[in-house]
Amino acid sequence: MTDQPKRSLFRRIVSAFFKLLVLAVLVAGGLGYVHFRRFTTTPVGGADTRIEIRRGEALTGVVKGLRDAGVTAGNDVEWQLLAAKMGVRSKMQVGEYAITASMTPEQILRDIATGKVIQYKFTIVEGWNMRELRTALKTAPHLQHLLEATSDKALMQQLGRPRLQPEGRFLPETYLYTNGSTDIQLLHRAAAAMDKALGNAWDHRDPTLTLKSPDEALILASIVEKETAQADERPKIAGVFVRRLQQGMKLETDPSVIYGLGGSYNGTITRHDLIVDTPYNTYTRFGLPPTPIAMPGLAALRAATHPEPGSALFFVASGNGGHVFSATLAEHNVAVARYVKLQREKKQQQAQP
Repeated sequence: MTDQPKRSLFRRIVSAFFKLLVLAVLVAGGLGYVHFRRFTTTPVGGADTRIEIRRGEALTGVVKGLRDAGVTAGNDVEWQLLAAKMGVRSKMQVGEYAITASMTPEQILRDIATGKVIQYKFTIVEGWNMRELRTALKTAPHLQHLLEATSDKALMQQLGRPRLQPEGRFLPETYLYTNGSTDIQLLHRAAAAMDKALGNAWDHRDPTLTLKSPDEALILASIVEKETAQADERPKIAGVFVRRLQQGMKLETDPSVIYGLGGSYNGTITRHDLIVDTPYNTYTRFGLPPTPIAMPGLAALRAATHPEPGSALFFVASGNGGHVFSATLAEHNVAVARYVKLQREKKQQQAQP
């Protein structure tokens, strides 16, 4: 065989080899892409867990954290390639993230890059006083508890309200917070929410309202909040108290007396309690008490700034969850006697075998 045919054969062999090599590379690349695509879009499985990303943590630390949390899907290179493909390699956000079995690697990285952290809920209940609010915050999970070492005075100074008492200053609603937040940060938001709600209620108050300031409206709203849980009665009760103030009558509201008794109140108000003089005893003192007695909600704030007009100056429990309103003392005494009789009959029925 001459050199020419030999060279021609060699070229054909080399050409075929390279074609096979290219084909192998393409096949391998295709298979690699399919595998990579399957990795990015397949749920990671396993048990639901969570991961915490700390400040300054790079993607390698995130992947290690996923491994430590039990996520076995993919290898380190695949996670790096996916992050590069998504453009999130340098966008790992600090926080705590939920990892569920149904999530794909794409969803996990997207959540971490966009800061979709786990949020916890804490609800301030309408009618709570400050002592009850402090107690509830102690049990809130994943919250740094700083209040135990912070007095009411120090708290209000930190919240930028050094001349105010904390009672009534935090709006009852549900607040979201993240792992590591402090109870004081949460109260800062609740105080701002109350400032906004009270300001809005006062700005849109009934033009005939005789209360002198937003603080007076807040105090009245706290009393209304404690007097009834029925929404339709709140404006009526606010109307009774506003008229009593206008006519120079004592408010004579039990919730303020109870608040003034503090820890000595045992759950039942007595005749003796009504004559124990405290700044909050509205049976012995005229006018509004010096501070709110609870955290009023939006409905109570609206009732205090839009009291229902009428002639009623008295009210007493009806025995069925509501109240009976009266314009005169004589009518009120009849309603009280009816309530006392009803309560006596209920006790007799309960005592029967």
